Amino acid sequence: MKKVYGAYLCTGCGIGDVLDVDGLKDAASDAGIEMVEHGCLCGADGRAFIEKDIAEKGVNTIVVCACSPRVMQQEFNFGEQTITVRGNLREHVAWTGSLKEDGSVDDFLQEMATDYVRMAVTRAQKTELPVPYQLETICKKILVMGGGLAGLTAAKEAALAGYEVTIVEKEPQLGGKALGWRKMFPTAFPYDALENPTIHDLIAEVQGNSKITVKTSCEVARIGGAPGQFNVTFKGAGTASEWDAPAKVTADQQDLINKGELDDPNKGLQKYTTLNPEGEIFGAVVLATGWKPADVSQYDHLGYGKLTNVVTNAEFEKLAKNGKVPARVAFVQSPGGKDNDQDFPYCNSVTSMVALKQANYVVEDNPVDGKAYILYQHMRTPGNTELFYKGMQAKDGVFMTKAAVTKVDAAGSGLVVDVEDNLLGENLQLEVDMVVLAAGMVPTTAGENVINLAYRQGPAFLDLDLFDGYADSHFICFPYETRRTGIYTCGGVRKAETMEETIDDATGAALKAIQCIESANRGVAVHPRSGDQTYPDFFFSRCTQCKRCTEECPFGALDDDEKGTPLPNPTRCRRCGTCMGACPERIINFADYSIDMIGSMVKSIEVPDDDEEKLRIAVFVCENDAYPAIDMSGMHRNKINRLVRFIPVRCLGSVNMVWIKDAMSSGMDGALLLGCKYGDDYQCHFVKGSEIASRRMENIGETLGSLGLEPERCGVREIAISDYDKIPAIIDEFVEEIVAMGPNPFKGF
Repeated sequence: MKKVYGAYLCTGCGIGDVLDVDGLKDAASDAGIEMVEHGCLCGADGRAFIEKDIAEKGVNTIVVCACSPRVMQQEFNFGEQTITVRGNLREHVAWTGSLKEDGSVDDFLQEMATDYVRMAVTRAQKTELPVPYQLETICKKILVMGGGLAGLTAAKEAALAGYEVTIVEKEPQLGGKALGWRKMFPTAFPYDALENPTIHDLIAEVQGNSKITVKTSCEVARIGGAPGQFNVTFKGAGTASEWDAPAKVTADQQDLINKGELDDPNKGLQKYTTLNPEGEIFGAVVLATGWKPADVSQYDHLGYGKLTNVVTNAEFEKLAKNGKVPARVAFVQSPGGKDNDQDFPYCNSVTSMVALKQANYVVEDNPVDGKAYILYQHMRTPGNTELFYKGMQAKDGVFMTKAAVTKVDAAGSGLVVDVEDNLLGENLQLEVDMVVLAAGMVPTTAGENVINLAYRQGPAFLDLDLFDGYADSHFICFPYETRRTGIYTCGGVRKAETMEETIDDATGAALKAIQCIESANRGVAVHPRSGDQTYPDFFFSRCTQCKRCTEECPFGALDDDEKGTPLPNPTRCRRCGTCMGACPERIINFADYSIDMIGSMVKSIEVPDDDEEKLRIAVFVCENDAYPAIDMSGMHRNKINRLVRFIPVRCLGSVNMVWIKDAMSSGMDGALLLGCKYGDDYQCHFVKGSEIASRRMENIGETLGSLGLEPERCGVREIAISDYDKIPAIIDEFVEEIVAMGPNPFKGF
């Protein structure tokens, strides 16, 4: 489109009180756009002021220098055919400083503001109107993997919303583990009584819904494609196939196998056949494959696998459903021994509730002599489940104590449990008929591939060890998403949950799958840049096939074509820009976010070359945690160092090292990346952006060293969105390091 510019300066909210307004307008003019002022641009009069220029002058590219772009978004939205760029003069400048004692404008504060005006104007000049990527055809069917409580609920809710659903369940029947439950936790006030499972009613409801197709004794063999066009093939019991082919055995080997002198390589091998070789198309996938009990056999002192009546909680539930339970049962919630302050792996509030539920079975089935001993290190009953816990505390025959179990031995027809460090302060020996170990709930994605993706990055989710095997991308902010766009988790594969929580969780995952389909249909991104119409544009004629973009993309948005060239899948893309930051040839850009744009914004910052007190540090700021933290710091009127200039980026992973080189070569005295935490305290919305950026900065440090510049002039700092009060000190500490080094020796060249 042919751009017609309009630049507008708001003097409200204290901006005009501490800054030289005419100087700011001159800065915009010097950058190429005439700027006008208004006392309150976000008000009705201010919006009308801008709309008048749109109507009369044909303005379609608007620069608003006022408050943060994170606020007043609707007030400054002038339609999809209009480009609006925001310059943050309120939170990042006016609210972080003040006039001098003599009432004059602070030069340092004014210079900050003029730089932000120039950067906003430059951004507007380099921004293009995005054209959404849309598939030629889109499928709105949803695939649900797993026919347990979570999968059935997700299918039911999606169907009620009007979408066709296919459920794939590897077992011959629907229902999953819920079929083996005797009772379920209380779901209604006063939360004091167990309830009958509702799984059979749910199964009947799903089977009676014409929008839901059910495939039992079936698994997913392969998922290719992208949101809106996932191509899925299924496998079922039958003859061998390419996924699980039998090993070839010679005649001599077969003879030895028949004699029992050689193990049969195909013993126990499940054979499959492809059910739909051409594949079936789906718009989104809900992964609801559930959980499996954790292995507790490694705790020798507890006797599991050696003593007949030592069982897991899952095994005890089956026993309770099928018959009367023993009269004396010890429920062991932690392994004790040398790890006496730890729980069993994957234990949680659900396993605590299961122990309470099963203790109730003991006293219910044995009203005269029933005794249930719950031995725990941590008893977790959040929310309304606390009421059930208190009810069980008061129940005759139920005994609870914080304790360490040191040994379980056989004693006649029963067992004896040695207990230490309990709340009574004395060692105990409990004579019981059975010991129940609280095996935790391990997601099916831990240690095995259940998704079978036909992606360049591999068939499974990557880096699951980061999440203890759970298939999450950002647990706090986007709980249902995975590392693969369009595939959403719910139930036990996402986190340990009660039946009630699972129903809510599955409903949420179904809604996210629907949102993804509809977003793909409109050509916009899903979380976290929901509604973003841009997508990465590749200038392939200059591609060297280095594979950095495909290897570093956190979401598997890039495959390879037959020649080895990156093959984009735009509907998989989260628009983080990590591929843009990875590309050494700088051939990847977005319509409103490009190498040239950010580089030009860096160059628009005025770098004094004759004043050692006016050093300049470029700070590239992640838009998800760091930028809002800086905004909140400004809202709290925290002072900010006036030598820094904040440059917002989509993710630290999108920072191309050419920006750092440009900043240093233009005389900048330092460069800092400010973004999310990674590693054990992971918070990155784009999973690996901060980690990737840190690795790149290590390399750029080596480059600076070879040029005679201190590598310490470039740094990375991690902050959370809640660290707003720490921002000034973090910035000051880095600036002090730069000041100690002195000005960039390339300044002025």
